[in-house]
Amino acid sequence: MPQTKLEKSTSPSHSYDPLKLLDVDHVHFYVGNAKQSAFFYAHCFGFQIDQVSDLTTGNRVEASYLLVQGNIRILLTSGLSAEHPANGEVARFGDGVKDIAFTVDDATAAYEQAIANGAESAYEPIEFSDELGTVTKAGIKTFGRVVHSFVSRTGQYELDLVKKGGMFAPKFHGCRELAINRYNEEHPCGLLYVDHCVGNVEAGKMNYWVKWYEDVLNFKLFKHFDDKDISTEYSALMSKVMDSGRELIKIPINEPAEGKKKSQIQEYLEWHDNTPGIQHLALLTSDAIDSVAQLRQRGVDFLTIPDTYYEQVWERVGEIRESTDSVKDLRLLADRDDQGYLLQIFTKPLQDRPTLFFEIICRRGSQSFGKGNFKALFESLEIEQERRGNL
Repeated sequence: MPQTKLEKSTSPSHSYDPLKLLDVDHVHFYVGNAKQSAFFYAHCFGFQIDQVSDLTTGNRVEASYLLVQGNIRILLTSGLSAEHPANGEVARFGDGVKDIAFTVDDATAAYEQAIANGAESAYEPIEFSDELGTVTKAGIKTFGRVVHSFVSRTGQYELDLVKKGGMFAPKFHGCRELAINRYNEEHPCGLLYVDHCVGNVEAGKMNYWVKWYEDVLNFKLFKHFDDKDISTEYSALMSKVMDSGRELIKIPINEPAEGKKKSQIQEYLEWHDNTPGIQHLALLTSDAIDSVAQLRQRGVDFLTIPDTYYEQVWERVGEIRESTDSVKDLRLLADRDDQGYLLQIFTKPLQDRPTLFFEIICRRGSQSFGKGNFKALFESLEIEQERRGNL
């Protein structure tokens, strides 16, 4: 894969915004065994194992599998040598999210503007090219281990073509003939977009990172939840939701708040080498009943919601289009705001460490995050923390 460190681009015009984010290009995981992880996410969550870059495609450095569902692209990477950074991070943190990457018009210009806005470089612009086109990437550091890459694409690697089945980058080959892919085409799970990704940071740093997203990436504060909103008898946290605009992605930033016992945020940090990172990805569906039924049938392990939750929830939420019996049977949570309602459910951790998990969310107008469910959700989380000996 030809790689070229790029020189600075020419100055853009005054009307041009180099930090205009066009899409979530992909979410990049570092994992211990990319091949096995690909089959886990394909089997349990219905992702297509779309493409691979490894020794068989000429990649002597790492093995990467591209998973696709709707407009969700997850890239799983394992290093092929002890020196590869993925291997060091997996040893420290376990499997997890390294990079939330954004598609932009010009990755170099976006990187330069972010650095001018106060960001710290994760890596300078690099160009990957072959006869089909070019993928340019550059990265900045955000909280803890997490990076935001800027990605620009030309030729056959343009994102619109990738969405239609085109190659993701040089040295990627398709692997759509896999039996699991045929099964998933016949039994879709209906996951469409990354709705939001939640970052956990240490106590006292939430406002620092809120300002960072405002100053560096021009995000705006969307919602604010304090410890009165998100607390139980034992634990509490505070959260501010940053919005990228254009309904692209929202990034809630959580920090622990004082409580009688250990919050889930503190548990995450302690099992993540006391380093901030991505706690969960929320994946959007247009049909929560069908999606969650499919996921449960595939063996996805969700948090347990007690029967008592459903004794009062409909007084708060009111009428919904879905069957309330189905909502209860599937153990979905429901909430309503002034714009509509939502349904949501949370998996248990996706690996042995109690760190990364997924949320499945269906929005019927509501643009909130299930504030009315916080107490029930956190009590369920505390049951799991107690089972792990971490409350």
